[in-house]
Amino acid sequence: MSAHASSEAVAAKLSGPLGSGVAARLQRRAASERRWATVTLWIGIGIVATIVFVSLAAPLLGFSEPNKQHLTEALQAPSMQHPFGTDTLGRDILTRVIYGGRIDLTFAFVTTLVPFVLGALLGAVAGYRGGWVDTTVNRLVDIVVAFPFIVLILAIVTIVGPGLTGAYIGVFAVGWALYARLTRGEMLVERQREYIFAAKTLGYSTPRIVFRHALPNVIRAAIVFSMADIVLNILLLSSLSYLGLGAVPPSPEWGALVAEGQQVLLTSWWVATLPGLVIVLVGVGFSLIGDGIADRFGRDFSLTGGG
Repeated sequence: MSAHASSEAVAAKLSGPLGSGVAARLQRRAASERRWATVTLWIGIGIVATIVFVSLAAPLLGFSEPNKQHLTEALQAPSMQHPFGTDTLGRDILTRVIYGGRIDLTFAFVTTLVPFVLGALLGAVAGYRGGWVDTTVNRLVDIVVAFPFIVLILAIVTIVGPGLTGAYIGVFAVGWALYARLTRGEMLVERQREYIFAAKTLGYSTPRIVFRHALPNVIRAAIVFSMADIVLNILLLSSLSYLGLGAVPPSPEWGALVAEGQQVLLTSWWVATLPGLVIVLVGVGFSLIGDGIADRFGRDFSLTGGG
């Protein structure tokens, strides 16, 4: 039997009752996956929104003075009065975790947003214009990604000095490169689409074509990556604080809380474990959001309707 005859036989089967059943099952599976993706997206949004709200509204919820010491209440186990227990200085760990959310989440959002905007703009312009602009941006990206990310951050923090300022500068200096590479790759494909040629024919300026028409359609991969990047930036600050290079004590940063509890981990597990679980919970929340957004973009979702 020839290949042509075989393909006709397969097509005939798919067009018959058996094929209709297979198609129906595939449609039901796709619908189920879409519903599950929507559920996980909203679960992630709920987790993140709850933590953000509690962190911002801490004084209104009765949480205050995260650094206030009660030496007579040191290392108390979790209870109704102290749901997360107390640390070696008698400070309420739940209060410190909540206020630490302000530090970590602010750092995560800012160190994701700034590199996202800078990298997306550079990548879009480089991918659209080509030539020396593309070559220059590519060489800068190659230089940045040639070194391990954490090594560059540690080097910059060492030069600037411990504290949040050095961490911010470090991420700003190197975090944009992956966004630029992602956006450039998308733009190389997008600039060949018909609506781009139509915009050129109509005499639209290059900035209008790039930023108004093309950019909203090429940053989808960067948006999905940004959710993972937020998690990585939270872990970065926590790691730096754990090493004594991040937030300066007594700031209730999550990594610093874990570091403070390592000395009493065997006798007072809650001091380090519960802040660590909060870090994991935030990471799960943003990961679910990223998965949900990726699923929506995977179904040919277009930010402008023109992609």
